[in-house]
Amino acid sequence: MTTYVLCATMHPLNPAVDEYIASLKQWGDEVSLLRSIVCTCDVEEELKWRQPTYTVDGANAVIISTRKDSCVIGFFKGVLLDDPSGLLHTPGPNTQSARYAAFTSVAHIKKHKSDIIALIKQAIRNEKQGARVAFKTINEHVVPEELQDILNRRNDVRTAFDALTPGRRRGYLMHISGAKQQATRQARAEACIPRILAGKGLNDR
Repeated sequence: MTTYVLCATMHPLNPAVDEYIASLKQWGDEVSLLRSIVCTCDVEEELKWRQPTYTVDGANAVIISTRKDSCVIGFFKGVLLDDPSGLLHTPGPNTQSARYAAFTSVAHIKKHKSDIIALIKQAIRNEKQGARVAFKTINEHVVPEELQDILNRRNDVRTAFDALTPGRRRGYLMHISGAKQQATRQARAEACIPRILAGKGLNDR
C-alpha cells in the first residue's frame, strides 16, 4: 500500500484513521490519497461509523468510504454544492441532502484532484456560513399510488395515517415508493396497514 505524504494541515491527524487505512484489504491507496487531499483543507479528522469523517466546527461535512466497486468521498450537504464536472451522485431516490463522488483508481482521483478540492472548500464554506438544506415537508412528498388507493378506500387507515408524526409518515412513503415493481409496492402498502392502524412507525417495536 502506498502512503501518501500529507501536506501541512491546520489540525492534527487522527491515529484511528491510520489504523483504519492499514486494515483495508482493498482501496487502501485510494482512501489514503483522498485523505491526503481532504486534510490539506480546514477540517477536523475523526473516525465515525468506522469511516474517516471530516467536520467543520463540529458539523459533519465530508466522509470517505469504500464499496465493492469503488472508493467514495461523500458530502453531507452535497445538494448545495456547485458541481461543474458532474462528479456527484445521489445515494438514492429519497436522499435530499447527501451526494458522493466515486473513484475506481488512484489515477482517477488524481485526474479530478482540483475538482475534489473545490467541492471540499465549498462544503467547508457552507458550514462556516451556516448554510442549510431546505428539506421537503411531509406534505411535499408524493404518496405512492398503492398507498393512496388504500387511504381512499379505508377511512380508518387514512385517519390513523394522518395522525402519525411526520417522520413516521415519511418512513412509510419512502419504504413503499422504494420498490421498483408495482406488485412489490402493493404488497408493502398492504403489509403496513396493521402498523399504521396501531399508530406505529415502520421500525417501531
